[in-house]
Formats: sequence, C-alpha cells, structure tokens
Amino acid sequence: MSPVAVNPASLPAPSGYSHGTLAGNTLHLGGQTALDADMKIVPGGIVEQFRQAFSNVLTTLRAAGGEPSDLVSITIYLTDIPDYQAHGKEIGKVWRELAGPVYPAMAGIGCTALWQPEALIEILGVAVIPSDRLVTPIQK
Repeated sequence: MSPVAVNPASLPAPSGYSHGTLAGNTLHLGGQTALDADMKIVPGGIVEQFRQAFSNVLTTLRAAGGEPSDLVSITIYLTDIPDYQAHGKEIGKVWRELAGPVYPAMAGIGCTALWQPEALIEILGVAVIPSDRLVTPIQK
C-alpha cells in the first residue's frame, strides 16, 4: 500500500508538504505550529500556541479516523524551553482537555527558530490507528 496524504479541509491548504501521511495503519503527523484558519499564528503566548498547534495535530489525526489515545509519539520543538516549563501546569491542563489522561512517548527539543518567526512551538507525532476506525482519504 502506498502512503496517502491526509490534509483536512479545515486546516490551511498545504503547499509542498502534507499535514499527515498514512502508511498502512500508521499516521505520521506533520509538524504543526499555531496557525489558525487565516494562516496567522495565534497571539497570547506559549499556552495559546500549544492549544492551537496540538488542536491542528488532532484535526489531522481525526481526519484519518484516529483518536488521541492512538498517539504513540509526540515531538515538541520549542524556541523557549524555560517559557514552556514555566507554563507546564497550564499546558498539561490543555493536553488533558484535548486528549484526556493518556500520554504517548514524548520529546521536547529546543531550537533557535521555526518556519514562522512568531511561532514558539511546533508539534509533530505518530499514531497507530486500529483498522476498524481507519479512514483512508480519497486521493485526487
């Protein structure tokens, strides 16, 4: 089976990348920053950016029939690790609100910059979706 792009219509149209790539039951979730539907990074700091970026990841996951409990790995790129750590309790609350109490393997990696200069965070992941829920997008 060839890999299939997963690009939910509710996310900004990708150009030169896919929001996700489905290979069998494994969904590789492309890096998501805090872009909103207007292609602007949400204002307000790391907690708000985490909420938007993680919501974008979950939108792609759900488009393939996945649920947060299907996540097996999350990688978070941060331009300011101390800022993320200082808001850890708030970010944890947002995680539980959006994904529940399940935590996959995770890594937090500091970096000097992300694609959009105002982005503070980028999240990517991997999920394994059970066959009975898997939705394979129709390719055009």
